[in-house]
Amino acid sequence: MVLMILGLLVFLGIHSSRIFFEEKRQHFIDTRSKGVWMGLYSAVSAIGLALIVVGYGQTRTNPMFIWHPPAVMSALAAIAMLFAMVLIVAAYVPNNAIKAKLGHPMLLSVKIWAVVHLLANGRLGDVVLFTAFLAWAVACFIAARKRDRLQIANGTAPLVSTNLGATVATMVIGLIAYALFAMWLHQTLIGVAVFR
Repeated sequence: MVLMILGLLVFLGIHSSRIFFEEKRQHFIDTRSKGVWMGLYSAVSAIGLALIVVGYGQTRTNPMFIWHPPAVMSALAAIAMLFAMVLIVAAYVPNNAIKAKLGHPMLLSVKIWAVVHLLANGRLGDVVLFTAFLAWAVACFIAARKRDRLQIANGTAPLVSTNLGATVATMVIGLIAYALFAMWLHQTLIGVAVFR
């Protein structure tokens, strides 16, 4: 558990730079370069993620159950993750209407992922992991909306254009990614079949 918590602090810590240290982050980019920042960001993220994966694996070898969720929760999680996967794809496909409408689809995706996994899993390790990501996503969304409002007030908000092709591509890629993950990758990487 300690290793996973350390990983969460490292991973979510670097991912919280825009929440708590926006000015220092921007100063770092201005004085060095965005490439240097992205290199540092990626390296710290990779270390944190590795610690989370190893630590989470350790929590599964000696599980402590807080509750035993009903089986229906796993089915609901499987359905909800379809939407979460489309949303995470929407964060990266340019000019799609989903991102234009929601503004920050990746954060909504993380919230859905965290909530449904909290409902479907009752182990202490799961509760710590998914609660941490849920809290981060909520705090990150609040900070992002604050930046959005500031850009609107300053007249510096980017113009958003959408096209049907990008939106359709987002949905198709999301559906394919979901199918791959649900049918194969979740079992391979996590050791739990989505449809069982």
